[in-house]
Amino acid sequence: MKNLEIVLKDRLKSAERVAVLGIGSELRGDDIAGILVTEELGKSSKNAKRLKVINGGTAPENFTGEIKNFNPTHLVVIDSASMAKSKPGTIRLIDPGEVGNFSFCTHRLPINIMTDYLIKFIDCEIIIIGIQPKTIDFGAKCSPEIKKSVKRISNAITKVLHGG
Repeated sequence: MKNLEIVLKDRLKSAERVAVLGIGSELRGDDIAGILVTEELGKSSKNAKRLKVINGGTAPENFTGEIKNFNPTHLVVIDSASMAKSKPGTIRLIDPGEVGNFSFCTHRLPINIMTDYLIKFIDCEIIIIGIQPKTIDFGAKCSPEIKKSVKRISNAITKVLHGG
């Protein structure tokens, strides 16, 4: 995705409170992407009243209470997603209605079930960012392509929310 920052700026322009939920497994190579984004954002998070960063690991549904309590106007979900014929590191915004068309890697509950549940309790816009993994083999290291995409996403979110 070439214009990630532009798209996020448009989608988050009315954001009052943003929750960022990173999903993934630290044990399965590039599936760590969502977690790495939350770690990067945690380092640069300046405004805890406006931004809540959550490492959802492989059980993001365990954090629905925390998300509901924060009551975000926008929820950004970041996860590795197998996108047909995409190069490793490819970033794509996925419409919540399209979630069934993609293979999300290692969590127990499908993303669409969790987001449907949250929508019943909070009025928020949901933005799903998928990152094409190179490998999700057990014990594999995170690839350079994913590390580069993690930086792009965390930098774009930081710039949009903090103006630089």
